[in-house]
Amino acid sequence: MRYRSLIVAFLALCFGILTACSDAPTTLNRDQLTYDEILNTGLANKCPQISEYTRSSIPIERGETYLISDLCLEPQEFFVKEEPVNKRQVAEFVPGKLLTRSTTSLEQIRAELNVGTDGTLTFKELDGIDFQPITVLLPGGEEVPFFYTIKSFTGQTEAGFSSINSSVDFEGTFKVPSYRGAGFLDPKGRGVVTGYDSAVALPAGGDDTDYNRANVKKTDMGKGTMSLQITKVDSTTGEIAGVFESEQPSDTDLGARDAREVKVRGIFYGRVEPRV
Repeated sequence: MRYRSLIVAFLALCFGILTACSDAPTTLNRDQLTYDEILNTGLANKCPQISEYTRSSIPIERGETYLISDLCLEPQEFFVKEEPVNKRQVAEFVPGKLLTRSTTSLEQIRAELNVGTDGTLTFKELDGIDFQPITVLLPGGEEVPFFYTIKSFTGQTEAGFSSINSSVDFEGTFKVPSYRGAGFLDPKGRGVVTGYDSAVALPAGGDDTDYNRANVKKTDMGKGTMSLQITKVDSTTGEIAGVFESEQPSDTDLGARDAREVKVRGIFYGRVEPRV
């Protein structure tokens, strides 16, 4: 009985240590891991992280151009806009389940950061692994493929910035290439630059207007919008991190059907460097 209070105090201390360790910020540095340590773990699809408590700023000079390297965007939530059954209701985004394996992040991206004379920041994506084909599953069982990308993203902030801090929010547009290429053939052997002009089973009705949309394949360029919100800045290393949200069209099966509107949310990471 005399040891009961001592045991209770010891258990309380242990639970306190476990709770503190579980709430501690975690950092991910794949450069310190070997190939075998990353293989089949899902870490290759994770963007680097910086401490949750990093809230500094990176000073910038107006009229100068900076380089953002190692930009990585990790999508975490997917939504698809569905038309309501009742016409009086408004179309809403419904969450989708990711079907694609762990190859969804965009990484090794370079971008320019131009600082205007009025303190406006302009973000321009240059190159990198800036696209991934992704498929999500809706609650009703429908599969929606789309070409997740930020190609040629150009975003701007409001004026008045003299540093990169947690108040920076880039908003702009980007290009969305066709999910399928011009050389792709559908199950009936139809394509843009090769294949049949119409379904082989209906040669006499190839020019019928009812089949025209499925027969005449297109690789149209779509357009998306995105917002990049910086929430963490490390002035010592030049690292930035935050959250993003983008909206873009889905696959159209080379023009055979209407595109769906897809919303993607996730986190991003990058490093700000002087342009040389």
